[in-house]
Amino acid sequence: MLFLSLSLCMTDRMNSETRRMKKKKKEGLGWMEWIRGWICVFHEFLFQRFMSSHLPNPLPLPPLNHLTCIVTGSTSGIGLQTARQLAEAGAHVVMAVRNTKAAHELIQQWQKDWSAKGLPLNIEAMELDLLSLDSVVNFSNEWNARLAPLHVLINNAGIFAMGEEQKFSKDGYEQHMQVNHLAPALLSLLLLPSLNRASPSRIINVNSVMHYVGFVDPDDMNVVSGRRKFTSLVGYSGSKLAQVMFSNVLFKRLPLDSRISVVCLSPGIVLTNVARDLPSSVQVQYALIPYFIFSPQEGCRSSLFSATDAQIPEHCEKLKTVDKPICTFISQDCKHTKPSEEAQSVETANRVWEKTVELIGLPLDALERLIEGQAVQCRYGAHQE
Repeated sequence: MLFLSLSLCMTDRMNSETRRMKKKKKEGLGWMEWIRGWICVFHEFLFQRFMSSHLPNPLPLPPLNHLTCIVTGSTSGIGLQTARQLAEAGAHVVMAVRNTKAAHELIQQWQKDWSAKGLPLNIEAMELDLLSLDSVVNFSNEWNARLAPLHVLINNAGIFAMGEEQKFSKDGYEQHMQVNHLAPALLSLLLLPSLNRASPSRIINVNSVMHYVGFVDPDDMNVVSGRRKFTSLVGYSGSKLAQVMFSNVLFKRLPLDSRISVVCLSPGIVLTNVARDLPSSVQVQYALIPYFIFSPQEGCRSSLFSATDAQIPEHCEKLKTVDKPICTFISQDCKHTKPSEEAQSVETANRVWEKTVELIGLPLDALERLIEGQAVQCRYGAHQE
């Protein structure tokens, strides 16, 4: 009996210690994970050009006259190059942007440049402000009302307000989390009817190697509890990790017969308008290392590959059969890779999914209902006063 009592006591202590360690782990990345994450970041920075040396620039595309593509954040950087190259390959491209005037000016210039090469580009602009979930709902409603197929959604727009203090959207969410994760998640779900209509179709999320050093607490996605100190790096990396986790669950929950592929990708370390948010001293250093940093034209190659490669759907189908489904992740050299270890946490990913769906104002069964063609009420949108 004494032996049994001691055994039970030791078991209880071990279980208690295990629970304590699990609780502690959920408060942030472990040191080894953090170190491995930064090794991945610096490895991409130092060797991305070498690893991608086999890729032509620009990336050649097949004829895409059969595709309709929505590209968010397409008036600058990677998104601009992505939209233009898709349109030049024949796709119908919708530039989903906050500044439609700038988009129309770009379209005019592109049409002028293309006029001697054949038919006009099939490209248009629609207003979308990811800092407003009302705008996301209104955009989705306007697009879905067309009853047109959507073959590729590229969630390209993003924000990294490096060095800035914590800011919140008018919806009350931390700006990195809203622009990089919540708004694209809402957009992806609300456009499922159009994506389903175009099957096979794809949801492409332009992510970042920085998700390897990210951590997300589903109970504190705004980083306001005080358990963690907010920095712009915490906000950015956490939002990118949340996007990968959400994408994993989305991929798992989508029926196989929907034939909707979900892809996250890293464009590499790219010289884009993110640099405008850096301190002036850092901007100077940023500009002095052009050899290591991709141009937007180089950075968009993984987006174009993810949107057009014929093997992506087959690869996604294979991933559906593994014990722990994770969505396809494409590296900056257009090769299949895996997201961070933290991103593959099934328990945390499910909690991120549930919290995200709650924050963006949808019912928990929204995905299933949208795939079935049923109407879903969102608490955001023009109908809300």
